[in-house]
Amino acid sequence: MMLREINFDGIVGPSHNYAGLSLGNIASASHKGTVSHPRAAALQGIAKMRANMALGLTQGFLLPLPRPNEALLRDLAVDAQADRALTAAAWSASSMWTANAATVSPAPDTADGRCHLTPANLVTMLHRAQEWPDTRAQLRLAFADPAHFTVHDAIPASFGDEGAANHMRFCEQHGAPGVEVFVYGRSGTRFPARQHEQASRAVARRHGLDPGRCVYVEQNPEAIAAGAFHNDVVAVANERVLFAHARAFADQEGAYSAIRAAFPALEVIEVPEEAVSLEEAIRTYLFNAQLLTLPEGEMALVVPEECRDSPAVWAWCGQMLATNGPIRRVIPVNVRESMANGGGPACLRLRVVADPHTVDQRFLLDEAKAQRIEEVISEMWPEHIEPRDIGDPGLARQVEAAREALLGVLALEELI
Repeated sequence: MMLREINFDGIVGPSHNYAGLSLGNIASASHKGTVSHPRAAALQGIAKMRANMALGLTQGFLLPLPRPNEALLRDLAVDAQADRALTAAAWSASSMWTANAATVSPAPDTADGRCHLTPANLVTMLHRAQEWPDTRAQLRLAFADPAHFTVHDAIPASFGDEGAANHMRFCEQHGAPGVEVFVYGRSGTRFPARQHEQASRAVARRHGLDPGRCVYVEQNPEAIAAGAFHNDVVAVANERVLFAHARAFADQEGAYSAIRAAFPALEVIEVPEEAVSLEEAIRTYLFNAQLLTLPEGEMALVVPEECRDSPAVWAWCGQMLATNGPIRRVIPVNVRESMANGGGPACLRLRVVADPHTVDQRFLLDEAKAQRIEEVISEMWPEHIEPRDIGDPGLARQVEAAREALLGVLALEELI
């Protein structure tokens, strides 16, 4: 097989809105109640995918989940006028952040030689906890080949699991055996720690990983309290490289030592607090970036435009490039609608190492599909959604029709 990394980006759904549902996500909370722009958000996401394809990378996508979730509204006996937060949860487009869709262990790491995917249960937040059954259905369609993939159920809800946003993988190259690092949190700060250690360990066991090639690291409680609700807000990894803030882990040097013991080739690029404060790193999402290996072998860091707007962050990026280290390019992208709701370039993608020929081809992007997707979005996605619009029956019909139209042009009617 020709294994390569495929980034599956979430297409921003037509119900994209700013309800501020995510406790601990400062960007989301600060934009609560403002007007969202679903059409612009979705087109920004497609533009990011197109830019990755232009770099020579294989690009996939995942579809918006059914919204509003009428089953959730019925189960909770929601009064749309009285229970605004519950209504907003059933309308949430948060599945766009596919870094939380699942944890993925590539075939070279697993005992049975298949790629394993476990959908995240996301139980800490109601608006996300509803996602995993529909996510599982989509993953089982995209990765249906039983010779190459196994898609599990979510971890039981007693243990919170947030998927790939708290998972890193180190390897000499994507198709080689790797070391998988699971980052968990502990409660005790003003915001909840969403990833439980036992959830991470359960994922590793069910994926058939070698215990000697798994590392478990605690996230810095200070980072969680500052708004780093997932590890990928303060650290990102790719092949041999770990790019992290100096306050990412509870025991920074201990984390590096544990990873290096399992993967001696580790290269750490650490951003010191005095260069970029933890708060500025979280505000700009410097680490919620895509760290990619380009076809020619060099690495690029795809960051939100907010990084270029920050003097401290952009100066540090320039200094990093001047050192001639492993990261040779920094590429800003416009995902401002996603950023306003608390998700940067890394949140928008799920990394899967696989042979593209083993994936359902309907989920792989090319120019023709990108154009068809853009046409549906431009025609049918709402231009804006105000807070008072959530729960409106007419808007609900528009959101449902828009999603169904997208599934139709992609021949994915099974997901309706």
